[in-house]
Amino acid sequence: MMQWESWSAFWDMGGAAFFVWGSYLVTALLMAVELVLVLRRRKDTVRRLIRLRRAAPPGKGGPVIEESVQ
Repeated sequence: MMQWESWSAFWDMGGAAFFVWGSYLVTALLMAVELVLVLRRRKDTVRRLIRLRRAAPPGKGGPVIEESVQ
């Protein structure tokens, strides 16, 4: 475990703060973008499945799809 003499030394990271904290920032942003894209894709897929189910001719006993779109 590393120890620094002060909080400012911790945040400075021995002169590599730009690269260290920049890497954390980029990673956090990419994870947030991925989460948004996955949720949007899920919502679109559920809507598409509901549309397909409604468009199916009556009496065709296909798989049951729950209509829960968040």
